[in-house]
Amino acid sequence: MSASRAKSSAVVVGVGAERGLGAALCRRFAAEGYHVLVAGRTPEKITQVTKTICETGGSAEAVTVDTTREDDVIRLFDRAMSPGDGREAADVVIFNAGNNRRVDFHELSAEQFEQFWRIGCFGGFLVGREAARRLAPLGRGTIIFTGASASLRGKPGFAHFAAAKAGLRMIAQSMAREYGPLGIHVAHVVIDGGINGDRLLSRAPTLSKERGEDGLLGIEAIAETYWNIHRQQRSAWTQEVDLRPFKETF
Repeated sequence: MSASRAKSSAVVVGVGAERGLGAALCRRFAAEGYHVLVAGRTPEKITQVTKTICETGGSAEAVTVDTTREDDVIRLFDRAMSPGDGREAADVVIFNAGNNRRVDFHELSAEQFEQFWRIGCFGGFLVGREAARRLAPLGRGTIIFTGASASLRGKPGFAHFAAAKAGLRMIAQSMAREYGPLGIHVAHVVIDGGINGDRLLSRAPTLSKERGEDGLLGIEAIAETYWNIHRQQRSAWTQEVDLRPFKETF
């Protein structure tokens, strides 16, 4: 009897509420048979996401990580690349961490600016660097960064967010040019519009109704794009893709 095939592994960094993009990404890869490392800052949230995946027949484990702490990120990848139990080292890494809120520029403190940069950009650097270090010797893998409209343009009240997201985009581009020829697919996904998840709807509970059917980005639909990016044949790789609701102006 032939030995059973080892289960592939994926790392999703920046997982929060079950009705959020990070959780949807975890579910999507788990549905394809991946063992998913569910990484986030809040133990209760990532534990719930992991529980739901396991209860529906998937494989996942929660890993509490602060992506602005180098030791935390290294520890995460030590686990991801040595999963054991019939599992392969991770071949998919998704950086989805970030936060956002409007702050008028003249009221923006140095501490706030640095906090947004550390989570949205510096954290991406740490995750991207460790992913590249571990995947380059293997000559394969996918690294995907979650971007936003602010990755491309700044708007009033969002200078701090745009600075972090634009920096993250440049990290993704630089990595793609350096590691693509080594067999590692690096992609950046611009989320151009509101996401139909807990983070947005907790602040604007009537927004979904106001926008109408499919007026906000569906988390499962976004996750499908990430899966498709990972499955692309290397003769036609995407480096950047933008997603928005059909009625979103741009």
